[in-house]
Amino acid sequence: MELYPVRTRIVRANDDLVNVILESLSAHGLQLQDNDVLVLASKIVSYSQGRLAKLTDIRPSKKGREFADKYSLNAEFAELILKEADEICGGVEKAVLTLKNGILTANAGIDNKNSPPEYAVLWPAKPKEYAKAIRDKIHAKTGRCLAVMIVDSGLAPLRIGTIGLTLAVAGFKPIKDARGRKDLYGKTITITRQNVADDLASAAHLLMGEAREKTPIVLVRDAPLDFDDNAYGSEDMRMPARDCIFTKMFSL
Repeated sequence: MELYPVRTRIVRANDDLVNVILESLSAHGLQLQDNDVLVLASKIVSYSQGRLAKLTDIRPSKKGREFADKYSLNAEFAELILKEADEICGGVEKAVLTLKNGILTANAGIDNKNSPPEYAVLWPAKPKEYAKAIRDKIHAKTGRCLAVMIVDSGLAPLRIGTIGLTLAVAGFKPIKDARGRKDLYGKTITITRQNVADDLASAAHLLMGEAREKTPIVLVRDAPLDFDDNAYGSEDMRMPARDCIFTKMFSL
């Protein structure tokens, strides 16, 4: 498997993301091949959708101000979290654990890192539909049948630092099911499923970085994936809270 980090110009609100992708690949001397995977940072998707919120336009409610005091947040940012989160699960200073689109994430995916002053970037809208649309548009322009992923930074319980988190895939099956297979000693595997999408997201996340790298695209070639034109979305990666080893103790 080969991974190629792709630097871009700064992506701005309502840019044509397909053009940005193809221009950036060309500038790196990279030509798409069938069964390549394009990993896209969620922020450039959000920018292309105009998913930015101007904090000075937000009027915090009483609940928002109380929420901000509780978690040492800017009141406008706190109000935005309350608006965007599907559920609030708790938190620590400067970070709130939320449920958003069936995913446990900090601050409902909202980030003011790598956003213009006084703005925050929201998670992409309808990420699975957008990933499919990007895949279809690139196929129409290049004739190549590839896969597309939208990823963000995620967290793992009791671990310091960010890792890759998949928001949506289009063009391959995100889970490899090992249940029923035999291990090295002939024992039947009973519960193990491999999240190959998040594995790939973490590999790409390592190359993208978290600061001024301007590398929001990673081209992945020869990935050991099950490519499927009909596979898109993120539902296959989701687990009910009642079955999750981490959230079993919570009422989510």
